[in-house]
Amino acid sequence: MAENFGWIEMVVFGVVALGGGVWQLVSVNREIAKDKAKKDSADKDGARED
Repeated sequence: MAENFGWIEMVVFGVVALGGGVWQLVSVNREIAKDKAKKDSADKDGARED
């Protein structure tokens, strides 16, 4: 069993690292979408005033 601890550790930390990376990707994509929606809304409001 002791010879498997290296693999277990790599799997556990790999899953944590990949999970953190996926979470950051989703978070950044949400922020980009939010900023784009805000910009599009501001562009539409600006076009109405012309």
